[in-house]
Amino acid sequence: MSPTIYFIIISGLTTGTIITMTSYHWLLAWIGLEVNTLAIVPTISTKHHPRSTEAAMKYFLTQAAASAMILFSSTTNAWATGTWDITQMTTPLSNTILTIALAMKLGLVPVHFWLPEVLQGSTLLTAMIVTTWQKLAPMTLIYMTINNLSPMVLFSMALLSSMVGGWSGINQTQTRKIMAYSSIAHLGWMMVIASIATNILTMTLLIYLMMTTAMFSSLILSKSKTIQDTMTTWTTSPTLTITMMLTLLSLGGLPPLTGFLPKWLILEELTTQNLAPLTTMMALSSLLSLFFYLRLSYSTTLTLSPNTTQTKHKWRFKTTKTTLPLSLTAPISLLLMPIMPTITT
Repeated sequence: MSPTIYFIIISGLTTGTIITMTSYHWLLAWIGLEVNTLAIVPTISTKHHPRSTEAAMKYFLTQAAASAMILFSSTTNAWATGTWDITQMTTPLSNTILTIALAMKLGLVPVHFWLPEVLQGSTLLTAMIVTTWQKLAPMTLIYMTINNLSPMVLFSMALLSSMVGGWSGINQTQTRKIMAYSSIAHLGWMMVIASIATNILTMTLLIYLMMTTAMFSSLILSKSKTIQDTMTTWTTSPTLTITMMLTLLSLGGLPPLTGFLPKWLILEELTTQNLAPLTTMMALSSLLSLFFYLRLSYSTTLTLSPNTTQTKHKWRFKTTKTTLPLSLTAPISLLLMPIMPTITT
């Protein structure tokens, strides 16, 4: 693509998200979601390949259906109440339709099937945009309508997302599908706390965006599309390998890294709200995600010497763009430092 087209696409992504995040009228929010969808579809189909074309079509159809459901729910609510205000969703039918539509936008279980397929058919950079920036607009709508959404529906979707995200990620060998199921599991943790403490929801979302961006940046720099590709990262950039390992452990919620903080606070808040069974199930489901994070981090650090490499001669090629300088890894590593003592005190 030419720089002009890239500028138009980036402007569309930015403008669509900002319009949705700053609007109080349902039609304006819907317009922002549509602009966002139309901007990302050409990015997914950049590679002229049947798989990328299929991914772009799946993404477009899913997002268009979700936007239509949002417009239908807002129209139904306006018909019953006479207002288009986003915060005044008081009709039960409208709230139910809106919950399903926003879950489809985010990729929550049981309407999550499009997310792994779309990410697998996209480039690593496009997959990073889909799993980070594209979550902001739907999460803003959830934040604004959370007082009217059903907590039991959100709890059910959250528990299913956490369990399916961990269980399905175990069998994957493609890094993009692993990150897709990781995104589903993390979204489940956000939904379980959304109706209880929105401040913890905001903190969890920010930490998720930070860790996912760092992980995708490491995968892009090392050009690792499968677990087998990560096994030779040490031979091209040891610093990048250590950064990738720390990011994976942080995504898994292993203390004392940053990723442990939101899970700890969420479990503590759920226990305070006398939701012990839900707390136990969420904690057990996180062990499934932690397993494939540990497996991926183990395969990343497996090649501490070239003798243990399972792939052919990757260290013999000259690498210019795949080696990450220390000046670039330092800011990413700072994001992974334990910040729990700073926040809790």
